[in-house]
Amino acid sequence: MPELLFLIKLVIAIGFVIGLSLLAENVSPKVAGVLSAFPTGSAITLFFFGLEINSEFASISAVYNMVGLTAQLSFVYIYYLASSYFTKYNILLSSLSSILGYFIIVWLLHFIELNKYIAILIPVSFSFIYLYLFKKIENVQIENKVKLNYKTLFIRAILAASIILLITSIPKLVGSTWAGLFSAFPTTLFPLILIIHFTYSKKQVHTVIKNVPIGMFSLIIYSLSVSIVYPLYGIYLGTFISFSMAAIYLLVYRKLRSVYYKKVSA
Repeated sequence: MPELLFLIKLVIAIGFVIGLSLLAENVSPKVAGVLSAFPTGSAITLFFFGLEINSEFASISAVYNMVGLTAQLSFVYIYYLASSYFTKYNILLSSLSSILGYFIIVWLLHFIELNKYIAILIPVSFSFIYLYLFKKIENVQIENKVKLNYKTLFIRAILAASIILLITSIPKLVGSTWAGLFSAFPTTLFPLILIIHFTYSKKQVHTVIKNVPIGMFSLIIYSLSVSIVYPLYGIYLGTFISFSMAAIYLLVYRKLRSVYYKKVSA
């Protein structure tokens, strides 16, 4: 059983991160940025919390996951600032700065006495704040795509898998509060950022980061849904319902955005 779970986690990690990196290269970093905040890493983590421990543990963790999304948003903001400021060792220093910032914010968040209303209000407020802070970033396309080979895909897969497997191991060591906060770590977004930054430049990375807060609302919806439906319907049906709710948000957003641009161009 543990070997099977390991394999499942590995395959899912590979699929998400490689898919997002290919999406950034073949569609746009903007689209990848929006979808990178779609419940991927957190969904994997919360699902395995429920599978390996129980649905109640995953439900409680999901509430703290919502608050932890504030740390995830701060993670990408710090990465944006650091990558804009540093000239030498840009990727390394940006990564270390954003990881340190994430853990500091998570540590501060764990002092908050939570209920679901506060857990919703905090990340929603910060999502709007970061939408404002990122509004001046330009959306930059990837012009000269690198030629993919098995070595490149393998490196991308191992990077993503290592991060996800580390984070999903946390509930064995800590309680549901800390596990929920750590489940908000950008387990698919961070590898995506590293892949784009290594392969292209910080401009494409900033495009990804600019669009993360837009997709973050889908993740808030997903975590809220998990906190409600996991105890009622179990992890399998609960996951399906939660993904459906998150997908509906993205479809509504896309429709409203399309209507807005039609009115502007008319």
